[in-house]
Amino acid sequence: MGHAPDFETLVERHRREIQVHCYRMLGSLADAEDLAQETFLRAWKGRDGFEGRASVRTWLYRIATNACLDVLARRPRRVLPDQLGPAGEPAGPIAAADLPWLEPYPDRLLDGAAPGNPGDPGAAVVERETIELAYLAAVQYLPPRQRATLILRDVLGWSAKETAALLETSVASANSALQRARATLRERLPARRAEWTAGDPTAEETALLKRFIAAYEAGDPAAVARLLHEDAQAIMPPYTLWFGSRAAIIRALSLSMDPASPDCIGRFRMLPVRANRQPAVATYLRRPDEREHRWFGVTLLTIEGGVVTAMAAFESLGAAAWGLPETWPAGDGARRSGEKMQSDA
Repeated sequence: MGHAPDFETLVERHRREIQVHCYRMLGSLADAEDLAQETFLRAWKGRDGFEGRASVRTWLYRIATNACLDVLARRPRRVLPDQLGPAGEPAGPIAAADLPWLEPYPDRLLDGAAPGNPGDPGAAVVERETIELAYLAAVQYLPPRQRATLILRDVLGWSAKETAALLETSVASANSALQRARATLRERLPARRAEWTAGDPTAEETALLKRFIAAYEAGDPAAVARLLHEDAQAIMPPYTLWFGSRAAIIRALSLSMDPASPDCIGRFRMLPVRANRQPAVATYLRRPDEREHRWFGVTLLTIEGGVVTAMAAFESLGAAAWGLPETWPAGDGARRSGEKMQSDA
């Protein structure tokens, strides 16, 4: 395949989409970064065996898929709290659980990584719908080879013959795996998924996010309540406890936001971001015994009919992947500086 600079130039253009492919397979940003690197290492080692019968892009997808299958063969599926048990009620401090949690993916890393023709509206819809958190959560229920079949066929648009060749199986077996995978997704995906806010942020969504941020920063549970559907859900990995109603969410916030409560966790600052093609907020927290707002995590929102119907708050994600600092910028221009860093990312 030529000298090292030629190889690097040839494969580097596909790095972002290969990483997104690994994320769809594994459900973890950190694992996706590692497996993308593993893909290019395997490609480098096997470059002399590349015969050019398929495109470099197809060759890299083959390597990446097999690398992900190797990982999935020895790791449990990634989960979200609402998959582990029924909703609960706030009852004081809760402990984090060391489980393989599903992780969100920053939109800033998704841009320019969509498979297929970027000018095709249908391809854009597929890219968006197959990166949503609900889709990734449903995909986790699939056995590894069914998962690979589904993603290769329905996301990348590979033929049954191409998919069967990669998985070293028959076309009939590949088609059967695809049908089983699609049936599982129909059972696991939310019934009202088509009603969610989708695509680029609307003026209504932007206004709702501003009110959401203002309510949290003011420590005002009543203001948050006005933005939630009565059946809103809230999950908070790495905690297994989750809430299945607006009332339960507000009871929890009333404890965590009240400076007089022993369960108060501090005061928030937030910035609007996007993750998994969904509206989200990046969160900084100043705990009661601290002077600075430090990085806390990212909360993805599901919006239907002008209200929030679900919140997924991920605490353990580092700020760097979102193009943001670990502490809130100091001074009166803190929000303006933070928004500029996000827009520049």
